[in-house]
Amino acid sequence: MMQNFNDADLPQALVERLSAIGFTTPTPIQQKAIPEALKGADILGSAQTGTGKTGAFGIPLTSFLMQNDSSNALILLPTRELAMQVEKAIQMFMGRNKLSTALLIGGDSMPKQLTQLRKSPRLIIGTPGRINDHLERKTLTFKNTHFLVLDEMDRMLDMGFDVQLEAIAKFLPEKRQTLMFTATMPKKMEKLAARYLNNPIRISVGGNQTPALNIKQESVRLRDDEKYARFVKEIEERTGSIITFVKTKHGADRMAVKLRTAGHTVEALHGDLRQSKRTRVIDQFRREKCRILIATDVAARGLDIPHIEHVINYDLPQCPEDYIHRIGRTARAGATGCALSFLSPADSGKWHAIQKLIDPEYKGGPSSNKGDSKRSSGRPGKRPTNKSGNFKGKSPTAKTANTKSRKPFAKKIASR
Repeated sequence: MMQNFNDADLPQALVERLSAIGFTTPTPIQQKAIPEALKGADILGSAQTGTGKTGAFGIPLTSFLMQNDSSNALILLPTRELAMQVEKAIQMFMGRNKLSTALLIGGDSMPKQLTQLRKSPRLIIGTPGRINDHLERKTLTFKNTHFLVLDEMDRMLDMGFDVQLEAIAKFLPEKRQTLMFTATMPKKMEKLAARYLNNPIRISVGGNQTPALNIKQESVRLRDDEKYARFVKEIEERTGSIITFVKTKHGADRMAVKLRTAGHTVEALHGDLRQSKRTRVIDQFRREKCRILIATDVAARGLDIPHIEHVINYDLPQCPEDYIHRIGRTARAGATGCALSFLSPADSGKWHAIQKLIDPEYKGGPSSNKGDSKRSSGRPGKRPTNKSGNFKGKSPTAKTANTKSRKPFAKKIASR
């Protein structure tokens, strides 16, 4: 098994670049996926978020482009933010060997994208909707695209991109290498893999539906009219960055305004924001100018912000798999984190489905308390009440996470 990147059949320039940006020891998913990808095999990879999937496909892709001057590559992702993160990571892998890239995402300037495409980019990174827009306009061709990456495939399915992915596939050469990565493995994934992949190598790291062990999960049962008061109590007793998930865009906006009025540093993140505003909000949160992020599932998917210490499920997700993705926003790159879920009486069925997803042997009924936990004095990041809700007096957990957040971007994205 590949113990370090020197063991892999990579161009020397890429090995040196990886060493320069701090890539020394591959993660388990990288150890398994990179050697097979370098052999030209198609891959179906599944691993939890925060395990280094970006490096698992980004390093072989970079190697391919460095050694095949006449070929191009395409990376498809579910969200704009994730596409931008991956573009930065690939450019970091390339270093001085700058790679012409087109970032094709919804909400971004079409004239700017057309300018990028006129330069005949070697790498296209984008979301299915905008990629399809360009194909329909005939401003994009995949004639020489021989390397395809489908990242966060489970989320693309959840978001209803099936039809758009099918349309895109019709424009791709049959002779190509395809890497498909997913955090969860719903039943229909196997059928899709057979459609897009050719005799793929199946690689799995950890349980596909199992949260990372370094996330402390808690839940509390309460009525809907008790939620907000309990939420305020929780954020004032916790330290460090918090991401809170709610059901609706309007709910996110309303909560952000309410908390801001109470003196908290908070932003809302959802799909109705203009791209420039979404970028600003994420940047504020990443730089710790804002402590609390109120988000919807679609908007927050793929966020890689190492200093997030707490995930609060103010509203449970509709889809059990989304629970895994939500709490995976914390405990990145080996740090510890905490996930708290509010359970109202109407949530019993959803919570039961989540428990069954995590543990198929779970026997509790929909209204069972099995698996629930009350607040624990040993919870990561707990400290005496901080009424101002700011960053002063951070816990040891927060200190560790924030130290990680100051590392170069490429090293952080490797843990995604």
